[in-house]
Formats: sequence, structure tokens, C-alpha cells
Amino acid sequence: MAVAIAPFTVSTEQVGEHAVVAVTGEVDAHTADQVRAAVEGSIAPGIRLVVDLSDVTFLDSTGLGVFVTAVKHLREQDGSLDLVITSPRVMKVFELTGLDVVIPIHEDRAAALAS
Repeated sequence: MAVAIAPFTVSTEQVGEHAVVAVTGEVDAHTADQVRAAVEGSIAPGIRLVVDLSDVTFLDSTGLGVFVTAVKHLREQDGSLDLVITSPRVMKVFELTGLDVVIPIHEDRAAALAS
């Protein structure tokens, strides 16, 4: 039986006062640099950044590092980071590392944009 793997994509858009980075597929050592570039490219003084990981199927420590660095850079510029996570597998990575208490995590994009 073949298992379909979602293709990796990353996109950015402006939604009101928020910059939104949407990611699909696997975030690992091969794709983390693309996520990092999109996230870092969205950081500006006072920006409210939402990263939508609702279509991410896997996230490793390299991907996690992108968000640790982003939180640091955003705080230095009085910005904020909110994540959208729907996968229990991805959520577990944040829970195991304790980042779920450092970075606000939402179940859908609307909740993240409303925070």
C-alpha cells in the first residue's frame, strides 16, 4: 500500500496586521531553510507573525529551531509569533520540548489571527 506524502510548500501573505506564513508537507533538515527564509523575511518591528502549520505532517528538531530563533528575533523587535497546529504528531514535538508554553498555539488560523 502506497502512502501519499504531501508536497512541501511555503507561502507568505499579509492578512490585516498579521504576516502569515503557511507551510505544507514535512519540515526537516531538507526544507527548514526555506521555512526559515519565509519566517525571517516576514519579521519587521512590531509584526504579528502567524505560522500556519496545519498542513505539516512532520517536524524535526531542525524545523523546531526555526521557531526558537524566530521567537527570539520577534521579541527583540516587539513582535509576536503564533502557530497553527492541527497534527497531534507535530504538536507532540512542541509539548516534549516545552515550547507549547513559550509560543501560543492555536487549532485554526482564525483563532491565531484573533489573538
